[in-house]
Amino acid sequence: MRPMFGRPRRSPFAVLGYLVAVVFLIADQISKHVILRIVDLDVVGQIEVLDPWFNFTMVWNRGVSFGLFQAGSWWQIGILIAVSVGVSLMLAVWMMQAERRLQAISFGMIIGGAIGNVIDRFAYGAVADFLDFSGLYFPYVFNVADAAISVGVALLVLDLFISKDEPRRF
Repeated sequence: MRPMFGRPRRSPFAVLGYLVAVVFLIADQISKHVILRIVDLDVVGQIEVLDPWFNFTMVWNRGVSFGLFQAGSWWQIGILIAVSVGVSLMLAVWMMQAERRLQAISFGMIIGGAIGNVIDRFAYGAVADFLDFSGLYFPYVFNVADAAISVGVALLVLDLFISKDEPRRF
């Protein structure tokens, strides 16, 4: 759906995707504010909620999602920030050409989650993780942003499989 000349036409789903990004960014930042400033989980360490299945457990993640590739220095954190911002910008541009509702929602979830974690890296040098489902044999502690990124990627893959259209280039 690109015009032959000039700017590409804006997708009717782009606004929905950007709205989803803002909703997940706000939900992530509010949840982290509550956990860090009101509940003060950084001091408490852990709150048993539905022990052993679900607890709030404070973990400072210096790596990417689920603690992979831990960064130790500020230049490594800077690289993680740059990659997150770069991916978010790329997805924001692709969203302008989103052809399906689920595609735009997926992009929005990934963007909102990535920017939420970037804010933490700037503010704290690490990402605040606190959702602990280790009692259900899920070994990682994560946050709302991580969940948004993971579900967004899964929905994007699902969208590719269920799409009736011919494969499109971004």
